[in-house]
Amino acid sequence: MTQRAHGTAAGPEDAAGPGPAVVRQPPLGRFHEVAGRRLLLHRSGSGGPAVVLLAGAGMVGLDYLNLHDRVTGSTTCVLYDRAGTGWSASVPLPRTASEVSGELHDLLRTAGVPGPYLLVGHSLGAAYARHFAHRFPGETAGLLLLDPFHEDMYAQAPREVREKLERMKEAELPEATQEQIDRSREVLAEHFAAWPPGVREALAEYHLTAWRTGWVEDGNLHTVVADELRRARDLPDVPLTVLSAMGVDPTQAALWTERTVRDMNAAKLGLHAGLAASVPRGTHRVVDDAGHGWLHEERPDAVLDAIGELLRLASR
Repeated sequence: MTQRAHGTAAGPEDAAGPGPAVVRQPPLGRFHEVAGRRLLLHRSGSGGPAVVLLAGAGMVGLDYLNLHDRVTGSTTCVLYDRAGTGWSASVPLPRTASEVSGELHDLLRTAGVPGPYLLVGHSLGAAYARHFAHRFPGETAGLLLLDPFHEDMYAQAPREVREKLERMKEAELPEATQEQIDRSREVLAEHFAAWPPGVREALAEYHLTAWRTGWVEDGNLHTVVADELRRARDLPDVPLTVLSAMGVDPTQAALWTERTVRDMNAAKLGLHAGLAASVPRGTHRVVDDAGHGWLHEERPDAVLDAIGELLRLASR
């Protein structure tokens, strides 16, 4: 059965789609009950401010496990699956930034992770991190935004991008063929080779099963979530770093021409620079040799350097 771009995403207990079912028991972390839902959280390290990792669309907390493990030598680090993704409970997607930021706030309290927090948000997760900072400024120690979504991206995108996105939004996602599934399994096995045994297999099977989730999560990104960010109060006066990924990204390369990608990146750079300049202690850095999707794996040194600097600034 084909799932439309807007609907209910499958969770670990009722996953449906290409590939085998997702295992019920997560390979790492534990469940916490928040508003009647089971949410997965994995926590390691000690001290503060705690670093909290917010995944991009279609990604889950354990996609950032290698970064998490590197951070825990310096402070507490938390990764989690928001509802509707990963091993957390299923909910209808897409969701509002208010729902996601409120859920994270409640989860951190329920799990006993004291604030304030250094929020590290990637892509869509960066929009949620910003919204958390807007709502809970006293519990935000700093922000690191990894190639973040910006509410004006759609308006500044080339016309061909806007038109294609509109066509894609109305289309049904096709079923994956067995050949595509088998090839994807090979690619995922290679990609997750550096993850611990048990985790890498579970992650590969999750992504094979729940590959539609990212598309569904993004369904209200340029409308509802963008409007939420526009209406929010100014960001708190905390250290903020924006990393812009300017390297080749396979997904972008498959969708757009080289010229279109250049135009999109030029607009993105301007928006990211403006976002960094919106707070007194904002910094904008360009990472030329990493793509959007896996910036934290392709250039972990750039991400870790930014985290270390923000932790130092937050401690002053």
